[in-house]
Amino acid sequence: MSNSPLVSYTKISPNKSSPRNHKIDTVTIHCVVGQCSVETLGNVFAPTSRQASSNYGIGYDGRIGMYVEEKDRSWCSSNAANDNRAITIEVASDTKEPYAVTDKAYAALIDLLVDICKRNGIKELKWKADKSLIGQPDKQNMTVHRWFANKSCPGTYLYERHAQIASAVNKRLGSTNIKPEPEKPSGGLYRVQTGAFKSKANANAMLAKVKAKGFDTYMVKVGDLYKIQVGAFKVKANAEAMMKKLQAAGFSTFITTEEGAGKSVDELAREVLQGKWGNGAERKKRLEAAGYDYAAVQKKVNQLA
Repeated sequence: MSNSPLVSYTKISPNKSSPRNHKIDTVTIHCVVGQCSVETLGNVFAPTSRQASSNYGIGYDGRIGMYVEEKDRSWCSSNAANDNRAITIEVASDTKEPYAVTDKAYAALIDLLVDICKRNGIKELKWKADKSLIGQPDKQNMTVHRWFANKSCPGTYLYERHAQIASAVNKRLGSTNIKPEPEKPSGGLYRVQTGAFKSKANANAMLAKVKAKGFDTYMVKVGDLYKIQVGAFKVKANAEAMMKKLQAAGFSTFITTEEGAGKSVDELAREVLQGKWGNGAERKKRLEAAGYDYAAVQKKVNQLA
């Protein structure tokens, strides 16, 4: 079993299981939460007390480091079964949502994945964003850390680009099952919002409720409001699917193309008149749960009715 020739820095971590007990048929991309170098990441994985490692790491400058050889299992994804079959890759990223990576790091990630697939007989990368397909590489051979632990890893930036990553890699592998990537909406990414609060305590309470239901959510502060959002999607259909899941879990939601954006009183009033917010006490409860001023909305409804 070989290692990638793209590696420019090697510092083998003691945090590993040797050898891995499964053939390599999966890849797991992580975000570091820090725009660090491959040397820094190597130092992070060096102490045995850290109890963590990855097969490869990509620095902010696009250089690639190796910390656990491919013949061995890294300790990276909070799941032994996954790490025994996956090549794990940590990518330097920003320290807050959406945990963006540099263009150089992103390009290096594509190069590394192409090399990993070629050497390990992986004909194409498959991504369905479906946790239930873990361990079924014939249907999906990309996994994420958030499926195995209460983490946001690999962050919204990389998570929402998994389909794009697979497409770019498969194009270079010569896969015949390549689907064209849809472009971003003109207004930016599609985000699903579940509330907007003047009180940070109330926002934190909503954040906890959404997380308790198993959703990866985050808070943004826009002006004097704390807004709770889930995801940042390139494809509107994916945002709509997430909105339906949140609504099925009991949350009032809407889709916006701006981070931290909310709806105007006029927009809400028209939606009320269309029956989208229910009636009476239910309407008041839903509007306030979403962080809106019920009295202001109802006043506008009365003016328009």
